[in-house]
Amino acid sequence: MYSFETIISKELNISEKSVGSTIKLLEDGATIPFISRYRKEATGSLDEVAIRDIQLRHNELKELVKRKEYILDTIKAANALTPELKSKIEETFDTSILEDLFLPFKPKRRTKASIARERGLEPLAKCIMSQISSDVEKMAQRFVTEDVVTIDDAISGALDIIAEWVSESEVARQIVRTTYNRSAVISSHIVKGKEADADNYLNYKEYSQPLNKCSSHRYLAIKRGEEEGVLKVALSVNDDDVLNRLRCVFVKKTATTQSADLVEFAIKDGYKRLLRPSIETEIYGMAKVKADDKAIETFAENLRQLLLSPPLGKKRVLGIDPGYRTGCKVVCLDEQGNLLHNDVIYPCQPKCDIKGASRKVSYLVEAYKIDAIAVGNGTASRETERFLQNIHFPHKIQVFVVNESGASIYSASKVAREEFPDKDVTVRGAVSIGRRLIDPLAELVKIDPKSIGVGQYQHDVDQAKLKDALDYTVESCVNTVGVNLNTASIQLLSYVSGVGPLLALNIVNYRKENGYFKSRQELMNVPRMGAKTFQLCAGFLRIPGAECELDNTAVHPESYYLISQMADDLNCSISQLIADKNLQKSIDLSKYVDDKVGLPTLNDIMLELEKPGRDPRSTIKVMNFDEKIKTIEDVKTGMMLNGIINNLTDFGAFVDIGIKESGLVHISQICEHYISSPTEVVSIHQHVKVKVLDVDLLRKRISLTMKDI
Repeated sequence: MYSFETIISKELNISEKSVGSTIKLLEDGATIPFISRYRKEATGSLDEVAIRDIQLRHNELKELVKRKEYILDTIKAANALTPELKSKIEETFDTSILEDLFLPFKPKRRTKASIARERGLEPLAKCIMSQISSDVEKMAQRFVTEDVVTIDDAISGALDIIAEWVSESEVARQIVRTTYNRSAVISSHIVKGKEADADNYLNYKEYSQPLNKCSSHRYLAIKRGEEEGVLKVALSVNDDDVLNRLRCVFVKKTATTQSADLVEFAIKDGYKRLLRPSIETEIYGMAKVKADDKAIETFAENLRQLLLSPPLGKKRVLGIDPGYRTGCKVVCLDEQGNLLHNDVIYPCQPKCDIKGASRKVSYLVEAYKIDAIAVGNGTASRETERFLQNIHFPHKIQVFVVNESGASIYSASKVAREEFPDKDVTVRGAVSIGRRLIDPLAELVKIDPKSIGVGQYQHDVDQAKLKDALDYTVESCVNTVGVNLNTASIQLLSYVSGVGPLLALNIVNYRKENGYFKSRQELMNVPRMGAKTFQLCAGFLRIPGAECELDNTAVHPESYYLISQMADDLNCSISQLIADKNLQKSIDLSKYVDDKVGLPTLNDIMLELEKPGRDPRSTIKVMNFDEKIKTIEDVKTGMMLNGIINNLTDFGAFVDIGIKESGLVHISQICEHYISSPTEVVSIHQHVKVKVLDVDLLRKRISLTMKDI
């Protein structure tokens, strides 16, 4: 039997040694960010993606082994476990084949075949299946009883048993499964009488395509339409071809005509009544898993790009949640995102108090030393943005339009209520908008990722798998950027490698009681912080202004001795080494390689010394939307517009062009050459130039292109 390391190594094309070391680290409780960053020598410098793939496959194999143990125990309890069957079960790592092997021994509900067996007809079934007898009726006469009244009843019951044998045959199932995998066609049409409810499914009213070419978003859309009772969905293959292949397996060339005819009848019955529905259910399930995985992958990548959006940084921000009748909610935030003041202005309809609103905003900008303004991109966003751009501030103030998806979820959450118990949801929403400009990552981690609005069919996919993928993505982003230990929220800290919600709460409580952390080592004073957890989290926590400058870098404390040794060898201090690039260049890293530390770690250390505490995120830019465009009615075919990509799906990119409705750039309109996914060319928050292809006012849809621009 293969070891897990061997199987995963072959499947992922990663050396068995690297796989084994990675599995050991994971089993010992190490996190993926920690392993990829600080254990490169052990893994052969595997990145997070490879380590995650190893983790997922390892977990799958462990579950498969548990399933095998259950199957073996069940068959053994039925006294049906042969050495050959046991060997087959132990050697297979294909779930479908494993379940095929188990199927004949699975506890079943009462079936036609089981009833026939109860009536003593299994010997007759075996005789017919042997296809030797030339007089089946004479043979069947011996099985006529009180329960089996006629010869026809006896033959019919025997054929029910043969039909079940065919449906449970590993060979037959593989024939049908292979046929469906290769050539199944999925089709859909609108259910009669449901035409009025089919607006969202017009693309699928007469749809037909090979299943293996049906994209994930189409499959999920079709299945959603089926669940809503709007679409009738079917899978089809060439049944005659399948039946011919099954005949070749079960009908003997030397069989008598009567026996062969009866076996053929049983094959056809078993295929149509049992085997085909079973395999179709399996194929539907496999297609759903594949579609789910693709949709989850797209969602996770979009989330990653959104979380790693460029931050404004430590600036004072005026956040505005725009509105008409109830006014625009205004908040003033300091560099850390703390609320200093909140107010309301009415620059838009129906009040249109431009002068009063201008005076108030000008005063707040001056009084609270505001550096930039964040405007939510919801209702009245464009009008509010134009109003702000017409104010003559005493110094340059940049106005940013911020995606406010999920802000209302945060404002009504327990987290927001605890932070602002005396403020209403509108003030909390404005705070969230302002904070998203300062640091999108730190603010967005407070919201359920599913509420951020960058997924596709997120409610249709496996929810447990989706949550796992999104939680992992958030964890990865948080640890990629690093966290300020003295300002981070409980939510942000909880995603740091090895920390979790309880320890995050303890860290914040310790900070409240004892003041700012002065060193990473001080973390060991936090309740429930052990040496193992400290090892996992310390390198991802930053302390600006710490006595030890390395505490504000990604250098792990376990490697501090190396930098001290380098400084001693160069006869300088650590501070001088960090400040002097020439000193860094003079270091011969090979001198510091030992049995624990290799060149991969040493190279990472030197990169960090070169730019200590660097933020991997890019610099934020202001987007200037077309001032003539206020509503969808203003959008005309042929217009060239500026936009920001705010969501990516398998079928294209949604672009914010400065109005309520986002436009869609279909995947075929993104670039001149073929691409299989929009993520190959564009990313969330990317500034783009688009051309309007079509405007559907009735359905509020805008078609865009990025070609020929």
